[in-house]
Amino acid sequence: MMIHILNNILHTSVAYERFRTGRRLPRRYNPVVMSVRETGDEMAERSYVLAPGAADEEADVASEEMLINMGPQHPSTHGVLRLLLRTDGELVLDATPHIGYLHRCKEKIAENLAYYQNVGYTDRLDYLAAMNNNHAWAMAVEKLADIEIPRRAEFIRVIAAELNRIASHLVTFGSFGLDMGAFTPFLYAFREREYILDLFEQLCGARLTTSYINVGGVTWDMPPAFLDKVVEFIDYFEPKIDEYNELLSYNHIFVKRTASVGVLRPETAIAYACSGPVIRGSGIPLDLRRDRPYSIYGELEFNVCVGHGAKGAPGDCWDRYFVRLMEMKECCRIIRQCVRLMPDGPFRAKLPRAMRVPPGEVYVEYENPRGHLGFYIESHGGPIPYRVKIRGPSFVNLAVLPELCRGVLLADVPAILASIDVVMGEVDR
Repeated sequence: MMIHILNNILHTSVAYERFRTGRRLPRRYNPVVMSVRETGDEMAERSYVLAPGAADEEADVASEEMLINMGPQHPSTHGVLRLLLRTDGELVLDATPHIGYLHRCKEKIAENLAYYQNVGYTDRLDYLAAMNNNHAWAMAVEKLADIEIPRRAEFIRVIAAELNRIASHLVTFGSFGLDMGAFTPFLYAFREREYILDLFEQLCGARLTTSYINVGGVTWDMPPAFLDKVVEFIDYFEPKIDEYNELLSYNHIFVKRTASVGVLRPETAIAYACSGPVIRGSGIPLDLRRDRPYSIYGELEFNVCVGHGAKGAPGDCWDRYFVRLMEMKECCRIIRQCVRLMPDGPFRAKLPRAMRVPPGEVYVEYENPRGHLGFYIESHGGPIPYRVKIRGPSFVNLAVLPELCRGVLLADVPAILASIDVVMGEVDR
């Protein structure tokens, strides 16, 4: 039994040394234990001898690589995503994401619908951030058609968008813990998320696919005492973030599973055009709400949260996770300011039902919870766009996955994928 264990240890170490250094090691080795002197539970001495003819440095280790299909399943692969892993033992040599299982032709559908009608389809892109998607589409159409938005509508939009950002990060927090084998954080996260969905239901009658932020403003004004309920939720929720940190963020096992795992260097993040918490986790303070302010974000005070390698190497899985925890506190800060500064007035611009957009083209980028969401619209005049192209942050961030998974253990792949936080409805579009 002991010889069998030592054989496995030697095989793994040789394979890893070959992968790490790029050296070709002897093909034939004979891990015969020459002498093992045990004192208690300690093995004081181990030695191995190479088989005859093993001095050929150009030969390779006689090990067999294996292709493993990971997914598509839910939630451990975060949707209908298939990862093709090339492994040597438990070491991942390469990872290839396969997508396209959820393709629903969103861009082509948008080219056959009126601008108002496409709002409902943006809900189904990143279905965990429907308000943010609505906001981005509405901003693109309004810029193309030169529509001025009432100030009250802008404040309502930001409150809805930041509440949705919190709800999205809560799902990430809960599912990340679930991927690492911790079930309790998932229950905590969905408990708080239910409060936000209840607020959305009061605001527009829907909980997930809201279609609330529309071209020209918002569909309805806020119900009576809605802002009081928002403040009540923020007062309740903000201390919960510290509770999450005690429960999961600083948990010894969780830190061991995520710190210094899947390290994304800043130059690699830039080369792959990553955005959102993925690039901010690598220490790059890129946030469109501050760098290229839209709506009323230029009037609000908030910090851009970045990773600092507090629990491991900068840009690792723990950094990307913790950036989202810190951002939830900043969302609370933004919402409090919006409630305090909320003006009176109309909640929607006066627009014709059959709105005709003049010829032209526009590209608008938006800080979605997962990164930069972009809408390109080309109009030839009339009520229907001629061309629509969507830049999904999950799709772009997913491209860096093979870089992060190369040379890690098989058990690290779920942690790396969870730290990227993809939504496949947005990837396949």
